[in-house]
Amino acid sequence: MDLRGYFETPVPATVLAEGEFGTTEGKTANGIVTSSEVFDTRVVVDSRHAGCRPADVLESRDAPDVPIVTSVETALAKAPEVEVLVIGVAPAGGGLPESWVDDIEAAIRAGCDVVSGLHVFLSEDEHWTDLADRHGTRLIDVRKPPGDDDLRVGDGSIDDVSADVVLTLGTDCAVGKRTTTYERYRAARDAGYDAGWVATGQTGLMIGSHEGTVIDRVPADFTPGVVEDMVTAVGEAHDIVIVKGQASLTHQTYSGVTLSVLHGCWPDAVVIADEPGRRTRTHFDAFEVSGIETEARLVEALSDAEVAAVSTWGDSETEAARLDLSVANVFEEDGPRALLSAVRDVLAAPTASNGPPESGA
Repeated sequence: MDLRGYFETPVPATVLAEGEFGTTEGKTANGIVTSSEVFDTRVVVDSRHAGCRPADVLESRDAPDVPIVTSVETALAKAPEVEVLVIGVAPAGGGLPESWVDDIEAAIRAGCDVVSGLHVFLSEDEHWTDLADRHGTRLIDVRKPPGDDDLRVGDGSIDDVSADVVLTLGTDCAVGKRTTTYERYRAARDAGYDAGWVATGQTGLMIGSHEGTVIDRVPADFTPGVVEDMVTAVGEAHDIVIVKGQASLTHQTYSGVTLSVLHGCWPDAVVIADEPGRRTRTHFDAFEVSGIETEARLVEALSDAEVAAVSTWGDSETEAARLDLSVANVFEEDGPRALLSAVRDVLAAPTASNGPPESGA
């Protein structure tokens, strides 16, 4: 899925982040507000932070100065030009909270399309499809997996992709893989490279990846093939393809999808995202984090890729001193550029046809 194809971007949007704006559970809404190339956020709905400003809630100077309000009705009054409601939270349990129904209905009646990251699909519910039909709006469920006709097992056709492929993996979930991928993509474009990127989760799709699928909704046998198709499509249009991975190869719960992404995109280089202070896994305190060294060893044992760098949340100099790898903090001003430089060194200097000269990056 490429959401850029649905809209004349950036499209003015209301972001529904009820109760979770600024939290980990609201990471999709947070990313849309600060980074999306598809949606131009004009107002945020979150009654918990109504009256605040996104820059304060997100502690980010990149956040736009837009209002946070209590309801979609208020949002429509504040920003009548909005064309789409983006649901930026997927509540625990996967359902649609009853308290959100009025907000979504109000958006549709006002002529807004709805882009949903919910686990339930609005486009398969008669109530929502009838309402959308009456008001001439679209329901776009980004978690909906590819249809059966688009599923296949991986066949190694990724070897025919001439573009360089760079994958972001991690030592755990929620260690900054999506941020690392996106910021490295932006650094590459700023440096003059013809780069595109592939998302494997809903946040990346809503920010504006060139291709994406919520990969945990794809049947296991077909995951490498779906990734292969996405990377191939982006590689046909760009010289560098940056892929956002999932979880980690040592994660007892999610390593299956991690390995499928690694094998599906068969990268030339890998960047590993890490939070150095983390000792146990997010949401799984019984599982210990195995660490960068183990993760890097497995990446290079299970693929032909070379680990180019570590994207850390910590002090890059401290981490570099203990690791035999390039290290940068992607949240620091020069971090994305440093990661790009490390990847460039692994891929070798680009030719005139696919990027700037050595000094340009």
